[in-house]
Amino acid sequence: GDPARLRIPAASEPGKADGLWQHTCFEAFIATPGEEAYREFNFSPSGQWAGYAFSRYRERNTVADPSFTPRMQCRVDAGHLMLEVELPASALPSVSTGVSLQVGLAAVIEDHTGEQSFWALAHRAEKPDFHSAAGFVLQLERDSTW
Repeated sequence: GDPARLRIPAASEPGKADGLWQHTCFEAFIATPGEEAYREFNFSPSGQWAGYAFSRYRERNTVADPSFTPRMQCRVDAGHLMLEVELPASALPSVSTGVSLQVGLAAVIEDHTGEQSFWALAHRAEKPDFHSAAGFVLQLERDSTW
């Protein structure tokens, strides 16, 4: 698509921020198989980020919110908006080597008119619901390097 038709948050001082989902941002949801708990990570092209822990579907556990600083790089060029993010392993749920985490990747895209669209690897309901475990369709296997 044409990035000029998007509202891309301007670069700002990197750091934690809430409400990133109200504008163009990218999200990752990560869960341990068989458990209701999961983590949500939001990343803005501005350089801001957020991390949340949930005990179960949409039930936030502020005590367990992950503490982390990601490495992020945003690039905008003709036809592309790319945000690369590297999370420290300590931000992820703990699992043993060989166990796969379930991952859902999503994006909120705000166009130049302020209209939002919601994108995910899988929408399993009529309305987008990034918190639904049914959308955690990627498998990330823990190996010995993390």
